[in-house]
Amino acid sequence: MKSEILSAIKENQTIIIHRHVRPDPDAYGSQCGLAEIIKASFPDKKVLLAGLGEPTLEFLYKMDTVTDQDFEGALVIVCDTANQERICDQRYHTGAKLIKIDHHPNEDPYGDLLWVDTNASSVSEMIYEFYLSGKEDGLILPDKAAQLIYAGIVGDTGRFLFPSTTKKTLKYASELVEYNFAFTEIYDELYKTKVNAAKLSGYVLQNFKLSSSGAASMILTKEILDKFEVSASEASQLVGMLGNIEGLRAWVFFVEESDQIRVRLRSKGPIINELAKKYRGGGHPLASGASIYNWEEAKQVLADLEKVCQG
Repeated sequence: MKSEILSAIKENQTIIIHRHVRPDPDAYGSQCGLAEIIKASFPDKKVLLAGLGEPTLEFLYKMDTVTDQDFEGALVIVCDTANQERICDQRYHTGAKLIKIDHHPNEDPYGDLLWVDTNASSVSEMIYEFYLSGKEDGLILPDKAAQLIYAGIVGDTGRFLFPSTTKKTLKYASELVEYNFAFTEIYDELYKTKVNAAKLSGYVLQNFKLSSSGAASMILTKEILDKFEVSASEASQLVGMLGNIEGLRAWVFFVEESDQIRVRLRSKGPIINELAKKYRGGGHPLASGASIYNWEEAKQVLADLEKVCQG
C-alpha cells in the first residue's frame, strides 16, 4: 500500500492533505510532515494543507488557503481521521482521487486507497514508515518534516507513556531526534499550561467522582469554563490528568460547548471505543470521544461506563 500511495503522489501534480477537526499533535504532525516530505522530494508539485488552523499548534505549521479550483484533478490525502464527518474541510471528496491514512479502527473505509494500521502508535509514525519505505525511490525527509513527525508521535503516545508505544515507536523516535530540530522546544510548547488552565486542573482534582467499580467522571459546564476563563478545547486537554489516580479503571470528561457536550473517554484497561460509538463517536480501545446533546444522555454514558468497568 505504501508503494501504491507513492505512485499516486508521483502521478499527480496537485496534492491536498487533510486531517480531522479540532486537531491534536498527531493530526498536525502527520498532515504537515507528509506535506514537507512531498515538497522536499518533488519540488515541482503543488502541495496544499486544508483545514482550519489550531492556535496552540501553529508554532509547528500553518494551514494554506485552498480554493475550489485547487481540488479539480487533485490527489487528496486524509490523515488521522477515522470517519468522513470528522474530516476538516468537507471538500475532500471533490478531488480526482482519495487516500485514507489512519491508525484508528477502520469503521468507515472511505477512499480509493486505504492504509490503516491499528498497531501504529500514531499516523505520524506511519508517515515516517512511509518515508523509510520510499527513500530508495526518491523520498527525502527534511528537518522540518522530522520535527513535525516527532511532535505527532510525542502527542499521541503521551510522551511515550501510553500502551500504544512500541519498540518500533522508540526506535523511530531515536532516529528522528538525529535531525536538526530542538525536541525539547516541542515539549515546552505542547505541554505549557496557562495559569487559568492550571487553576481548573486544581478544581478537577478536587471535584472528580470515582465509583467503587473504578469509573471516574468530571463534568465541566459552560459556567465552570467561564468562571476559570478556559475554552472548551483547553479544558478537554486536561482529560489525561486523572490517569495516575489509584483505583481508577476508566474515566470520562463531559465538556459543555455552545452546541453540544463533548465526551472524552479514557481507560487503563477496559475497552471504551464501543461505548463511544453508541454516542455518535469512536476512537481507540483506550482513548475515545463522543458527542451528546443533553445532561440526561450524560447519565446514560456514566451508567454504561460503570458496566464497562464492572465487566
